[in-house]
Amino acid sequence: MKSFFQFLGEAQSQASMQARKLNLKSDGHGGWLDSRGNFVATTEDGKLKFVDKKKAKAQEEPGKRQAAKPQPTAAAKPKAAPEEKPKAKPAEPEGGDGGEMMSDTLTVAFGRFNPPTVGHGKLLSAAQKASEGGDLKIYPSRTQDPKKNPLDPDMKISYMKKMFPDYSENIVNDDEMKSIFDVLVTANEEGYNNVNIIVGSDRQAEFENLATKYNGELYDFKQIRVISAGVRDADAEGVEGMSASKMRKAVVDGDFDAFRRGTPKELDDGDTQALFDAVRQGMKIKSKKKVAEMWEIAPKCDPKGLREQYVGNRIFNIGDIVENLNTGLVGEIIRRGTNHLICVTQEEYMFKSWIRDVMEYTEKRMERRMRVSGKPNTLVGTGGYLKNVMASTGTTAIKNFINKYKKK
Repeated sequence: MKSFFQFLGEAQSQASMQARKLNLKSDGHGGWLDSRGNFVATTEDGKLKFVDKKKAKAQEEPGKRQAAKPQPTAAAKPKAAPEEKPKAKPAEPEGGDGGEMMSDTLTVAFGRFNPPTVGHGKLLSAAQKASEGGDLKIYPSRTQDPKKNPLDPDMKISYMKKMFPDYSENIVNDDEMKSIFDVLVTANEEGYNNVNIIVGSDRQAEFENLATKYNGELYDFKQIRVISAGVRDADAEGVEGMSASKMRKAVVDGDFDAFRRGTPKELDDGDTQALFDAVRQGMKIKSKKKVAEMWEIAPKCDPKGLREQYVGNRIFNIGDIVENLNTGLVGEIIRRGTNHLICVTQEEYMFKSWIRDVMEYTEKRMERRMRVSGKPNTLVGTGGYLKNVMASTGTTAIKNFINKYKKK
């Protein structure tokens, strides 16, 4: 039979492993702090139990918490009033529950937007409607590559704000938000109890399964709703049929008119031409030079070519590292289905992807010091990152680097 101390040690070990995956630090008393130093979780039954803003504040101010113990009801009311009133509707003073639910709910949209299209406007409109006047945040993904993600995040977000000015303040440019997990963990740390995730109808099941599967482990929400922004039909004309794949295909074909039809009226002809050229440059398309196959650039436009490559075992084999273009998750392929892949992240979280929604992940192979002109490689674990560190410290070899900073 296990002793109490063995049981306690195992419980703490499980919580510690989970905390390491989330980059949380222990406060030495069973509590856990995020990267900003905020109290976000406690250890309960061997697992992390996330707390909301009010509880976190009480933990950070033990003196105030102890003073409130003799009169819990009287102490709670004065604190709640100034926090909840600003977000509650002034016209409905008796609707405390409704106002609190609104302030505790975050609506998010996470996607590639590469390049942004008029179809994305429909997604953002659905997100605003779902937020019902509450908090809304739009997170463009961070991946960049010549085939499916030609625009770098800064340029992409700059064009998004021009194309969708009504949502300019809601678009978040954060290097740390690389996957939907990053978004959900951060929202939980910020004190939101509920979250709405807005996606296209063809991705609703994928996000719903993934987001709910790890609720209570990576994050802890009372409710997670994955809401469809509407039906997407690749064969349809207009907004419903517009996609970033079609936009990239238009650039490959040199068809500016088709590209222009995929941008909203808020973007004038000059900015549209600049966006067309930026996508063309990002895809490294030069005149009289053969570009990548269409199944690589726009798989939705060439499903047959993609299928032939997959069945012929020329792409996406077991052991390969791939990135899901919808969720931003990166993992190793452990199983190949007829048209899907089962992958596992480095943190041992499993996810499923359709072959049309993934791409080979090549970041870890980057040995160059600069990712692109003017942008240093900052990916830890790569040769390029090592070169950056050595250059900044004036060393020319790893041996010299170790000797220079070795403790005397």
